[in-house]
Amino acid sequence: MKSIPLLSLLFLSGASFAQLTRKQPLVQYVKPIIGTQRMGHTYPGATVPFGMVQLSPDTDTIPFSVDGKYNPDVYKYCAGYQYDDKTIVGFSHTHFSGTGHSDLGDFLIMPTVGALQLNPGTADNPKSGFRSAFSHENETVQAGYYKVLLDDHGITAELTATNRVGFHQYTFPKSNQSHIILDLMSGIYNYDEKNVWTFVRVENDSTVTGYRQTNGWGRTRTLYFAMKFSKPFFQYGSKEFAKMTYRGFWGKFDQRKNFPELAGKQLRLNFDFKTEEFEKIKVKFALSPVSMEGALKNMNTELPGWNFEKTKQQAQDLWNKELAKIEIEGSKVEKENFYTAMYHAFINPTTYMDADGAYKGLDQEVHQAKGFTNYTTFSLWDTYRALHPLFNIVQPRRNADMVQSMLAHYNQSTLHMLPVWSNSANDNWCMSGYHSVSVLADAIIKGNTIGIDASKALDACVTTAKHRSYDGLGLYMDNGYIPVDKNGVGVSTTLEYAYDDWCIAQLAKKLNRMDVYNEFIKRSQNYKNVFDASTGFMRPKLSDGKFKASFDPLKTDGQGFIEGNAWNFSLFVPHDPNTMIEMMGGKDRFVKHLDSLFTMHLPDEFFAETEDITRDGIIGGYVHGNEPAHHVAYLYNFAGAPWKTQERIRMILKMQYKSAPDGLGGNDDTGQMSAWYIFSSLGFYPVAPGSPDYSIGSPAVDGATINLENGKKFIIEVKNQSDKNVYVQKIELNGKPLTGFILKHTDIVKGGKLVYHMGDTPVK
Repeated sequence: MKSIPLLSLLFLSGASFAQLTRKQPLVQYVKPIIGTQRMGHTYPGATVPFGMVQLSPDTDTIPFSVDGKYNPDVYKYCAGYQYDDKTIVGFSHTHFSGTGHSDLGDFLIMPTVGALQLNPGTADNPKSGFRSAFSHENETVQAGYYKVLLDDHGITAELTATNRVGFHQYTFPKSNQSHIILDLMSGIYNYDEKNVWTFVRVENDSTVTGYRQTNGWGRTRTLYFAMKFSKPFFQYGSKEFAKMTYRGFWGKFDQRKNFPELAGKQLRLNFDFKTEEFEKIKVKFALSPVSMEGALKNMNTELPGWNFEKTKQQAQDLWNKELAKIEIEGSKVEKENFYTAMYHAFINPTTYMDADGAYKGLDQEVHQAKGFTNYTTFSLWDTYRALHPLFNIVQPRRNADMVQSMLAHYNQSTLHMLPVWSNSANDNWCMSGYHSVSVLADAIIKGNTIGIDASKALDACVTTAKHRSYDGLGLYMDNGYIPVDKNGVGVSTTLEYAYDDWCIAQLAKKLNRMDVYNEFIKRSQNYKNVFDASTGFMRPKLSDGKFKASFDPLKTDGQGFIEGNAWNFSLFVPHDPNTMIEMMGGKDRFVKHLDSLFTMHLPDEFFAETEDITRDGIIGGYVHGNEPAHHVAYLYNFAGAPWKTQERIRMILKMQYKSAPDGLGGNDDTGQMSAWYIFSSLGFYPVAPGSPDYSIGSPAVDGATINLENGKKFIIEVKNQSDKNVYVQKIELNGKPLTGFILKHTDIVKGGKLVYHMGDTPVK
């Protein structure tokens, strides 16, 4: 989704990683992004690769709206945590990683001491509620582990996780008034009507179960939980904060104290203990998309014991295993950037099923995933570009499962559409295009068909692409473009549909379905219908076939594009760059056009129209902090100037990715920004997913070994690597010269050796 600049890195305390069993514990280089100022960001908490649980601190309770109007301050809390904040409200179990819109923040837990307070208080007066001040000096962030001192309570909080279970360890001071609060009201992008219903059962003096149903981005999202304490609580209580017109006859009971069955819209509970100095109370909190029983089974399956250090070690071992799929040579800073990117790339999509394979589908019925892991959190407008292509190299089995998850989504949909933005058995329809077809086509064309019926996958793509009532598709099919007087982002959506149609055509060609190929290869040329030769830009066109009179290629508002302007979006023809270059005046003129994009100066008024882009995510007019231009630097290759691709790529890597507090030039968007970094650092990039080709750039690593799932290795050697030697002098693949600037997917997955010879002079 939305890409946002100015993000922060939290420096890790990495000493404990030396104890890991791997010969080279790669997690020592991970620096999970958090955030700064007003921007959305990634959470710094505890999770395992692709885990259902993302256990993390939340630092404030900013509402989505104030007086019925959107509150722009909420935008920076997309992941719940802001680096500049001074307080922590609690630790919730679900988060999105680097999205520009949000949801989740389920089941917030907060330990406290002293007089019980069931309101969170305010940031400027944390002692007015259960929140606590904290300092980054007393905060540790590692892959799979989080630790912080809650200053106002004198409690040390530690977090780790398995796939479906969050594991808390709280070290209390001596107190007869120690509490653990379960907040069922709290959420990210929260508002009074977000909670549809919550239910809680206190099963015994150490076990609690329940569920929470919310609306919003996922309008029918229901999540079940099971919570178990390592020490029995001696009493418990609750408070309902919602004002409801009718409550039935439950008023016969005093439900505020020691009442075992609670239901309402805005519930908070407290569990009370008496603690000795340095006494540890542990909490296991399991999630399920299916049932409370499922949550208990997940807990018993994944975390039957109470050994916190062992669980932490297991989480970090899982991260080491995944990070080791690409082992690079380079400086400490290069490794920090690279393995932070790997960490981000392996957070999403997330598991969405119980340990026994049960999951709730889009139809709200319970299904059984047979032979695959069911996933959710598909931010496809972002991740089709580089994240899923990366998975086809280093996570092919998982990516095949993700394709099966998308096909299951399609089968359960009353609309008979593949997912656009999948979230917890919902489609929130965020952003444009139907880019799941790119993911399906890219996987199948590259031979990643584990458990996939390719013919049925193509049928799903075709049906999705012919759903006339969806986002201007009928207009697109009838006119060959989407008029902007009918759809305000008709230009960019036309361009995205044309690319997706090309993906369908490529899949049809592979399957020898030539009737489908002919139909969709023709549709893939629709990008030409919004090109204005008189200006050299893609331009908004009206229903009468005329271009809109008022047009400014620098503006982002009212010009027919979503999250971008004509300068960037006019280059979005990744499937047919050679024809695009000819349309725009030929190779020489196109190179000058790209040069202008990277060197222009944007006026200040450009930034007044958007909340999600600042200068930090932009180089000249090139917006790296947003996805539609991620392939643009590689277009010099197609215009006969590959040395310019090489110097631009190395410039972007240096300017937009840093081991520093403002470490990313854009919101990570569930791994897309990081996947771009991984590919580009290795020296190649998938300009058009759905093609078996990668475009050559300029490697930033000193060398790398890709450890493939098939047991083979693809070795990258970079000779004469330096910050000055950014130009490729020659390339050898398995001892033979690589002609042109294309690397084939088959060359990677069958194993081999790619050698770059670098220098400080362009080879023209």
